[in-house]
Amino acid sequence: MSEPTLPDGAEPHPDHDGWFWWGGWRNPDSFAAQIGDMVFKPGDAPGTAIVRMFPEERHLNPGGSIHGGCVMSFIDMALFAGGFVAGMERAHYVTLDCHTRFLNRGRAGVPLDAHVTLLRQTPGGIAFLTGHAEQEGTPCYGFTGTLKRVRDPRGKGDDDRK
Repeated sequence: MSEPTLPDGAEPHPDHDGWFWWGGWRNPDSFAAQIGDMVFKPGDAPGTAIVRMFPEERHLNPGGSIHGGCVMSFIDMALFAGGFVAGMERAHYVTLDCHTRFLNRGRAGVPLDAHVTLLRQTPGGIAFLTGHAEQEGTPCYGFTGTLKRVRDPRGKGDDDRK
């Protein structure tokens, strides 16, 4: 693990002092863009980061809670952004696994903060992360994830190469 830094291309968010972003999604119709603005910053301890989304009514399920698919998509993206801020080696990664525990209902209109910790990164490029997502200091979701560095993000997987 290296020292926490900001991911490549990160810039201060114009409306959220102390938070950074990539300037919005290149393709507003992409799946990732459905999360809305996502901002991040280093955490209070080494090897940690905080990634925030801003849940809206469009992110809710019929019961009035943040939809589980939205939660898991945000957590998956938070593993990457948070991992880079926490010191994960700069490279392209894919998710090997992501486990989410639903602890409490998430609500619209209140920022959802994913507190990400980079536990370990192997020389072979496997990153182990953990954390929780909270609203107003109350944990709503717990998570763990494993990411794998890949050499060619648009080509065959490492295991398919000849």
